[in-house]
Amino acid sequence: MAKPATIKIRLNSTAGTGFFYVTKKNPRNITEKMVMRKYDPVVRKHVEFKEGKIK
Repeated sequence: MAKPATIKIRLNSTAGTGFFYVTKKNPRNITEKMVMRKYDPVVRKHVEFKEGKIK
């Protein structure tokens, strides 16, 4: 069987709150680390979230 193309990643908040989202990405298409602007409910603002590994 073939290895799945998508992997799970963790998007960590840059606000330092410890809040994170779990999402998937295809490493064949997106080789660099993912950075998205999403809502952080702890600070109640939209902030940047950067990719990290799931432990």
